[in-house]
Amino acid sequence: MERHRVSLQYFSKGRRWLVLEAVLFCLLNSGIVGNAQTALTVYTDSLVNGFQDWGWATHNYANTSPVHSGSDSVSVTIATVNYDGLQVYHPDFDSSPYSSLSFWVNGGASGGQQLQVYGLLHIGTNANVGQLHYSLAALPTNTWQQITIPLSSLGVASMTNCTGFVIQSRIGVVQPTFYLDDIQFNADPPPPLVHVGVDASQTLRAADARWFGLNTAIWDGYFDTTYTSNALNELGTHILRFPGGSLSDEYHWATGRSLNNTWAWQTSYSNFVHVATNAGVQAVITVNYGTGTSNEAAAWVSNVKNNNYGFKYWEIGNECYGTWETDSNSLPHDPYTYAVRAAGYFKLMKQADLTIKIGVPVVTGEDDSANGYTNHPIYNARTGITHYGWTPVVLATLKSLGITPDFVVHHVYPEYGKDDDQTLLQTSTNWALDAADLRQMISDYMGEQGTNIQLFCTENNADAGSQGKQSTSIVNGLYLADSLAQLMKTEFNSFIWWDLRNSTDTAGDFSASLYGWRTNGDLGIIGNANTRYPTFYTFKLMQYFTQPGDTVLNTTSDYSLLSSYAARKADGALALLIINKSGVTNLNAQITLTHFFPWLTATTRAFGIAQDDAARTNSLVAGAQDIATNTVGGISTNFTATFPPYSVTLYTFAPDAPTLQSIAAPGSNYVFQLQGQSGVPYVIQSSIDLIHWSPVSTNLLTSSWLNWTNFTTSVLPQQFWRAVWQP
Repeated sequence: MERHRVSLQYFSKGRRWLVLEAVLFCLLNSGIVGNAQTALTVYTDSLVNGFQDWGWATHNYANTSPVHSGSDSVSVTIATVNYDGLQVYHPDFDSSPYSSLSFWVNGGASGGQQLQVYGLLHIGTNANVGQLHYSLAALPTNTWQQITIPLSSLGVASMTNCTGFVIQSRIGVVQPTFYLDDIQFNADPPPPLVHVGVDASQTLRAADARWFGLNTAIWDGYFDTTYTSNALNELGTHILRFPGGSLSDEYHWATGRSLNNTWAWQTSYSNFVHVATNAGVQAVITVNYGTGTSNEAAAWVSNVKNNNYGFKYWEIGNECYGTWETDSNSLPHDPYTYAVRAAGYFKLMKQADLTIKIGVPVVTGEDDSANGYTNHPIYNARTGITHYGWTPVVLATLKSLGITPDFVVHHVYPEYGKDDDQTLLQTSTNWALDAADLRQMISDYMGEQGTNIQLFCTENNADAGSQGKQSTSIVNGLYLADSLAQLMKTEFNSFIWWDLRNSTDTAGDFSASLYGWRTNGDLGIIGNANTRYPTFYTFKLMQYFTQPGDTVLNTTSDYSLLSSYAARKADGALALLIINKSGVTNLNAQITLTHFFPWLTATTRAFGIAQDDAARTNSLVAGAQDIATNTVGGISTNFTATFPPYSVTLYTFAPDAPTLQSIAAPGSNYVFQLQGQSGVPYVIQSSIDLIHWSPVSTNLLTSSWLNWTNFTTSVLPQQFWRAVWQP
């Protein structure tokens, strides 16, 4: 709906009237209820939520007697004098939402065991650095008792790099078997009020159209359809990747077939061209490195150029560093072989079209394993250390061959076969670390030559392994929005989600420890022909957060489960994205806006459990499963709001109405002052009858005011003026 913010200043020959009006046609909101925060379960009949057994004591996670609850417990025997222990590991997670570790322990028939507990942190290259030790009293015989230990006593309170804990002997002697059950991290009660701050003057970077991308699959039989084209438009898609994934290193574009296969894939190159060109989107094309040639790739570039398709971005191979990728070279997955061959691809592809941009796959970390290849050591002059890893060897070798990639390609899947809702929702902050790591390696191994190399992400999803219910739950929808919003704060210039359609999977995690109700997993945002998952809707919502021409802002939140992001729109409005990562708790927030004065009402767009439940119950209410759009009042530079569990909420604040003030001027002319907000465009309009208005000038304020002179004439004895914000 069109919205206006209007101030009227009426001028007539010899007289002046000042009339201020503000007209608003707008939008908004809903109510919420409260709950309690949930714990992070570690063990209940089995290890859950991504926790792993790294213990070295004699132990059994499927012990059937005694048990505290359920069917199983953990039996542990201190069988040596070497301080045996039960180590429970988890990849780095944020412990700040949790206050303590608790478990039930039983001394068994003997009792008297003397134990200690300590926390673990990932520090440097060591994933398990022991922290503070907490001693337990001797265990009683055949009795279950609950032990609760503050995380501060274990040295892991409020740490983003927590990796678990150890329960071990605290005396160097053999000790009898004891039992553990119902292990969990207890939630820290949420604050009564979370403080969220937005400073409209703290700009981070300009928005990029390449943030709104989707992978396409050559096995998608529903791709070249009217439904898909309409969906891409509804989603606000700006860029598509093809053929995408590991099959890129088997795919031969001219025939549409893969190595040793005699059939064509369901989505052909011509299908992709048809959809992409009709949608007017940009494309990332991944050429075949694993079983292809540089001539084949160059011919593909020529085909695009000769047909004026306009596809600008090209990758040489998919995840060529991975042993899961098809690679028919004599030295498969070798970074040096890749770099030498990639240099040949660069030369021929650029000869075919000098305007294209070409990227290469990289990984974070200097990773010396490099699939066992050590015959091309690369010396890092900054650190004085020699490396053999994929990224150092590829970048340094390309530089030695006179090749500078236009961009490097990073893929992110924070989980692999160990799904955990809460730790997934805390991983998006890794984008800043990844950007810094990649930029440092580009600087180290390409020098000044690499200054203009861009960072791209052409694949992101929660888990690249077998898919369970997390992939199709609201949690993955929240992860998509949070991951993209975090990426927007970095120098990454593309975000391409994996993917539009993938396939139904039932081999992943469907445990009760995960939120969700669907009985299948799927990495696509659309299942089969037209089943829309939560990731569809959160991807759709993000187009309203920011678009090319907007500016990403900095925000603050003092509670890790309530994430905040902001953008200044090109039309002067302000967008604020709030993500509640708690699955059970309504979070109240005080929102403070600085250097921006909002109108009294705002637009909200929201997606969360309510909309997902509408899909679960197959609600027939129109739009119940889609993004909820409303209006909310009571907006000011400081207001409070409540955000429901597992929800994404987007506020769009229009700027407050401008004013016009007449000021003294010599002669018969009149000067008025436009008073508004820096960064907001206002249209000054004139009229002779208060009915018909004509634009006179558009002014983007760089301060809070602008003087404007009205040159009166005898032909127009009476004129009226107004200033309008009209997005």
